[in-house]
Amino acid sequence: MKTMLAIISNALCRITGRTVGAQTVSELLIDLSEYVNVTSPAAPALAATPRQPPKPPPVSARASAAELVSAQSDQLDRPGARVVVSRSFADFTPQASFDIKKCDVHRLEEGPPLKAELTREQGLQYYRIMQTVRRMELKADQLYKQKIIRGFCHLYDGQEACAAGIEAAINPSDHLITAYRAHGYTYTRGVSVKEILAELTGRKGGVAKGKGGSMHMYAPRFYGGNGIVGAQVPLGAGIALACQYQGNDQVCVTLYGDGAANQGQLFESFNMAALWKLPCIFICENNQYGMGTSMERASASTDYYKRGDFVPGIRVDGMDVLCVREATKFAADHCRSGKGPIIMELQTYRYHGHSMSDPGVSYRTREEIQEVRSKSDPISMLKERMLSNNMASIEEFKEIDVAIRKEVEDAAQFATSDPEPPLEELCNHIFHNNPPLEVRGTNPWVTLKSVS
Repeated sequence: MKTMLAIISNALCRITGRTVGAQTVSELLIDLSEYVNVTSPAAPALAATPRQPPKPPPVSARASAAELVSAQSDQLDRPGARVVVSRSFADFTPQASFDIKKCDVHRLEEGPPLKAELTREQGLQYYRIMQTVRRMELKADQLYKQKIIRGFCHLYDGQEACAAGIEAAINPSDHLITAYRAHGYTYTRGVSVKEILAELTGRKGGVAKGKGGSMHMYAPRFYGGNGIVGAQVPLGAGIALACQYQGNDQVCVTLYGDGAANQGQLFESFNMAALWKLPCIFICENNQYGMGTSMERASASTDYYKRGDFVPGIRVDGMDVLCVREATKFAADHCRSGKGPIIMELQTYRYHGHSMSDPGVSYRTREEIQEVRSKSDPISMLKERMLSNNMASIEEFKEIDVAIRKEVEDAAQFATSDPEPPLEELCNHIFHNNPPLEVRGTNPWVTLKSVS
């Protein structure tokens, strides 16, 4: 022990130039503490003051993501530095051009463009619409499983690019009618999430006063879901006839699914629309399955865009909101120019079963659903495009997601607490703008009143 003390003491003598003669460990520790006090520099002034965040790095109006990362890395080299994300709207690319999938065409010399322009504002708007529809449908799934929503309920998650892309391409004054998978279009046509969920739960605050349910929601120039397979198609042709008769330069978007594509009334409508050159866009949302039957097992020809024979048609990637938007613009221009109707086939996919009573995995595998989710999800596709082109930040998307979750949760709270419509309102709104009339109830002695 004494030998070790002697070695350390001699080393301190050589380093400090001072006589060190420690005989015990305590004396050695005292000598060491004096050495540290002598040789240690004064504490920097920074330590005596509160730590301030570093100034954000200067960036140009069109700084790239790589430059931003590099600038932040330089800040991290300073002692006590911490990352502060500070980006203004000027940091982002305001507009970008994207290649989109070529559409297959029928009886057309050329189809929609192969490039689509997207502004930052449009991209965020499309993301917000699709994400809201997705969250709303997932909340409807939850409420149905809790037996708060009852009866028929057909969910739209997976097909959001169709509704968002179509609405982005037409005017608010144009018309739209669809089948029973109608929640997404009800939202894009201007109805709030609160009114949609309240309608699903049968409450007074619902868009149809709680009397329509999942398949019967309406809005101005939106003629609702229709519960009878294919029945909305001749109605859509009739709305297009009204547009032509009135000469208002409006079109009617008439939607149906691949499960309805073999209905006779479709072909009657196609024929009449072609004869009279009606401004009608017939759109087949081909989600690959009609109820539990794949399209290959149900249709001898799965080229639904060619089913109009003499009516021109286009087949579109229905999972890409930009592809849907450009194709719908093309179709609307075709109709407005007086060339008559056109058929669009949107190749899309639904994540849920046909309805809530269908688990959706008895006729397809979970792996198939997961593959579509991972490779072709419309929301992820748009998000990745915008991030890779510096059109938005991850934080911005997260903020949108949080706001949407809150909106949907608040809407669900309203939909479960709002009262059900009273019995005396059961027969209201049978007619529009008519004087009140009595309606017989379940027997001749019970009468109700209908108020427009």
